[in-house]
Amino acid sequence: MKHKCYIAGIGMTPFGKHLQRSLKSLAHEAVLSALRDANLSQSDLGAAWVGNVGAGVISGQVCVLGQVVLRDIGVGGIPIINVENACASSATAFQQACSMVSLGAHDVALVLGVEKLYAEDKSKTFSVFAGGVDIERQHELLEEKKHRREALSTNIEDTEIQEPRSLFIDIYAEWALDHMRNYGTSRAQLAAVSAKNSLHGSLNSLAQYRSQMTIDEVLLAKEILWPLTLPMCSPIGDGAAALIVVSEKKARQLGMKDMVKVEACELRSGHDFSSEADIEPARLAANHIYEVSGIGPRDLDVIELHDASAISEILYYEHLGLCNKGEGGILVESGSTTLGGAIPVNTSGGLMRKGHPVGATGAAQLVELCCQLRGIAGKRQVAKARTALAENGGGYIGSDVAALAFTILSK
Repeated sequence: MKHKCYIAGIGMTPFGKHLQRSLKSLAHEAVLSALRDANLSQSDLGAAWVGNVGAGVISGQVCVLGQVVLRDIGVGGIPIINVENACASSATAFQQACSMVSLGAHDVALVLGVEKLYAEDKSKTFSVFAGGVDIERQHELLEEKKHRREALSTNIEDTEIQEPRSLFIDIYAEWALDHMRNYGTSRAQLAAVSAKNSLHGSLNSLAQYRSQMTIDEVLLAKEILWPLTLPMCSPIGDGAAALIVVSEKKARQLGMKDMVKVEACELRSGHDFSSEADIEPARLAANHIYEVSGIGPRDLDVIELHDASAISEILYYEHLGLCNKGEGGILVESGSTTLGGAIPVNTSGGLMRKGHPVGATGAAQLVELCCQLRGIAGKRQVAKARTALAENGGGYIGSDVAALAFTILSK
């Protein structure tokens, strides 16, 4: 739906390894920062949506996580809705909040994404990601991906490293091999995504990794699963990001100077489709939000998308209509998606460098785009940015993503 609401305030913690900090501590920092930014207080909130994925596994906190993390800073007595929707959890929370504000149910709503994935017991972390697929078909899925890789590449046995890893790595490796075979995409082009995002991340004080890498350094890094090296994959992380969503009436009361308008926010799910005959779910979702908003790919100035792996970013270039199918590798290699290029992508550093505390990722993408549209992104500022898009997806069922969230914002 086309929304009638605005983002009045943003807040975010540094992303990284925060073993000594609690979910409450991270949540409080982000929420209080967003309230200060909006010049509002806890008592102004009409409702809150809280996105999280791993707390039930990592800490055992289930059922009332949002109520728990918000109570100590005086947020209670209002609807608090807990949202779990894979990597799209806080993007889903944002979509739900925007819908309710646009429909007139609330004038002020909080959106919070918060996550702690680092744990002393690493098996807990792996089990969070293991639940992002149909667990009844998990073994079948892994066997299917292994056979598919063997069919696509001749050097699997020589290069595969037998270490614990998320099963999503197997999925990304298959996507990469398939794209390389069908379109001639090179490992250097995959590495170009990581190198580009490392440049952007080096300019972001909240990013988990701030060192810059060259294409050669990415290619020579530790191999995870051919053709992917470690920097081609997003890390786990801890952190929180928050946004204050307000109605048009409230925005006028507060003053519109620093407001970011929500043009459209769409939530969809993957579906069974034939790769030969049907449009991919992500491309279908992108086409839909372009139609709803009246804003197309040529109108966008900056994009944050779900680069869970280098091939993910290349595929989303194509799904979003930034280039023709099969030309994503060429697009990143051209420099068009780098700061200073025609359409900068993942100016925050993306998931690969900013970090990927799953439940906080969607909200963090929106925080970055608000910084860009407000002109406060510092050294990574996109000149004259007026229109932005966020794409956030998660989980895997059948042959594609399970949950998808798309948002278009304007200055």
